[in-house]
Amino acid sequence: MSRPALTPDMEYIVTILEKIINIPSPSGFTGKVMEAIKAEAEGFGFQAEYSAKGGLIITVPAEKEAGKEMRGVLGISAHADTLGGMVRSITSSGMIKFVPVGGFMMESIEGMYCKIHTRKGHVYTGTILTSEPSVHTYDDARTLERKAKNMEIRLDEQVKGPEDAAALGIRPGDYISFDPMFVFTDSGFIKSRHLDDKASVAVLLGFLRYLKESGKRPERTVKLCISNYEEVGHGASWIPEDIEEFLAVDMGALGDDLSGDEYKVSICALDSSGPYDYEMTSRLISIAEERNIGFAVDIFPHYGSDGTAALRGGNNIRCALIGQGVHASHGTERTHVKGLEQTFELLKGFVGV
Repeated sequence: MSRPALTPDMEYIVTILEKIINIPSPSGFTGKVMEAIKAEAEGFGFQAEYSAKGGLIITVPAEKEAGKEMRGVLGISAHADTLGGMVRSITSSGMIKFVPVGGFMMESIEGMYCKIHTRKGHVYTGTILTSEPSVHTYDDARTLERKAKNMEIRLDEQVKGPEDAAALGIRPGDYISFDPMFVFTDSGFIKSRHLDDKASVAVLLGFLRYLKESGKRPERTVKLCISNYEEVGHGASWIPEDIEEFLAVDMGALGDDLSGDEYKVSICALDSSGPYDYEMTSRLISIAEERNIGFAVDIFPHYGSDGTAALRGGNNIRCALIGQGVHASHGTERTHVKGLEQTFELLKGFVGV
């Protein structure tokens, strides 16, 4: 079996997704991935600048037509930060105790490979385990509650205590990133950690590529806001003041009684912060119907987004939320190239290009 034939736009989106997903970037530790995103945007000819908190603002100027009044600025967000961890302490046997960065089940990272990033720039590998990791040794190995106090990291170094770890430069406050395990299957599935939300960052970069290749420009100025603290709740709490409408491109949650899937773009009508803007959401639905885009409208009661942060930050905006369906979010995630394509097409339709 061979991989599905992809358009140049989708080939780029999948390729850049694999690149950025393999750059470690737990919330607050996003410098390198932001550099990569900035370089891509500037390579397509668009201005990109950092916000004070380390996010990116990429400006797409409006098409200028004589006598035509342009509407207010449209903001579009995606977040480049991911789940991860931070070193809490070193045990007497040289194991690393850690705390989570972002919200995830400890069961979802048990047995995973990881990296420890020291403040001096050294990177060490390890494996995330419980403190009772073998059924051959521990009576409670199967039943031990999977929570932070019972989890630890086995370093791939000869470390027998805190002094050995300190000699390597490992200390409390060092970031921990998880191996994403990126795979693009012959059947078109993309399975990896951190599709939330690097899949949407890739879609936004694909949108910039499309504008460059087609020569098209939107009727109103667009500012892409790439945030770096979404997983801890305050990613887009500040956005440029001239933004009037704000479209968060994140992921569509799947499961239970939800109607989305990995092949569609989800349009979220309401999440934990309450309902999104009625007119914007209705417009997204109309565009999807008019352009024959595969979509689902859903409610995500255990979910927040950059839109949530922007609204709670007091920004005077209208806000809506879309994203490709992602299965097993905050775990070993999976989506399909069709879902990315539907999100890409709806984004183009909403911008009007």
